[in-house]
Amino acid sequence: MTNPKGDRMGQPSAEGEAGPKRPHGTARDRALRLLGVRWRSRDELRRRLGAAGFDPAEVEEALAGLESSGLIDDLRFARELVRDGASRRMAGDRAIRAGLRQKGVASEVAELALAGAGEEAERARGLAVAKAARMASLEPQVAYRRLFGLLVRRGYAPGLAQEACREALRQVPAEADSPGEP
Repeated sequence: MTNPKGDRMGQPSAEGEAGPKRPHGTARDRALRLLGVRWRSRDELRRRLGAAGFDPAEVEEALAGLESSGLIDDLRFARELVRDGASRRMAGDRAIRAGLRQKGVASEVAELALAGAGEEAERARGLAVAKAARMASLEPQVAYRRLFGLLVRRGYAPGLAQEACREALRQVPAEADSPGEP
């Protein structure tokens, strides 16, 4: 397969053999485009700009300028991720921490942001109660296993998930009618 210049894709052209190709534009411009898509952490931007081929000194200069202008704020970024994880996804602290770590947020910043997430046990109970109502027609062991698996996958500790499942399934009334009756 060939590209518009006529050389084979995957093969270096005569121009590319001289050295690594310089990225177009400045590191600041690329960072602004990335921030235009969604908020990002400083470390995430550093990795993306480095992978694009920008000089590390230029990257640090661009990031410092964006940080001083308020466009990069790791604590604000972490709080938004925590808010989304805790309220919309109803995720546990372990899953939220892992997501923050993956985005390059420092652990001390992550802990500050997690302080505003609310009580993890309350989130676990809320999620378990919401999902348990849909499992009323299942055998108790099957309902428990599915609910427990869901909570653990969402980042809750096994002990907390177990407690939330038992409490939620106790609240679900047994189905009065058999599945075949109207």
